[in-house]
Amino acid sequence: MNARYARKTRSGVVAVAITSVALFVAGCGGEEKPSENKPATTSAAPHQGASATQGSQEAEEPTETLALLKGQKGLELAINSVDRDRGGFLTIKGRLKNTSDVASIIPAQMSGDETEVVKHGNSLGGATLVDSVGKKRYFVLRDTDGRPLTTTSLDSLGPGKSTAVFMQFPAPPANTTEVSFQLPTFEPATLKLS
Repeated sequence: MNARYARKTRSGVVAVAITSVALFVAGCGGEEKPSENKPATTSAAPHQGASATQGSQEAEEPTETLALLKGQKGLELAINSVDRDRGGFLTIKGRLKNTSDVASIIPAQMSGDETEVVKHGNSLGGATLVDSVGKKRYFVLRDTDGRPLTTTSLDSLGPGKSTAVFMQFPAPPANTTEVSFQLPTFEPATLKLS
């Protein structure tokens, strides 16, 4: 490679880098101040891996309870929503609550017994949906590293404390209108699907 060609290549790379920086700076230009008629808003994503020992001190909005499952040592799971989306997923959201007057350790069985899921810590990875008409069982989805797509880092709940939880499954066929929800150490529940 001759020196002239190397200089042209370097100058081309420098030109691309300067153009990229200029576009980035232009795209990140100063924001306008919020209008006086419109309040400024901020959004913060909840930390999915929050420890259950922290409990939920935030104001709870009244929500419909679709199913209430009782578990061991005063644990209860209230299922508040079952949403089927167009992407082919079914997301279940609810609250895990300790109704006893002593701290309750979250049972390890709730994570299930799959090695890939268990190695990522306590979770609701053992949850399943059973479609008795279609004769299929659906497991909590996993990402490419084997982490379950559900609330994780659950260790214990103080007396009277609760925490928001979620689980994501592959969606059953559109003609499936109800499934049995099962979580180890909890009684099963029937969920209606829309």
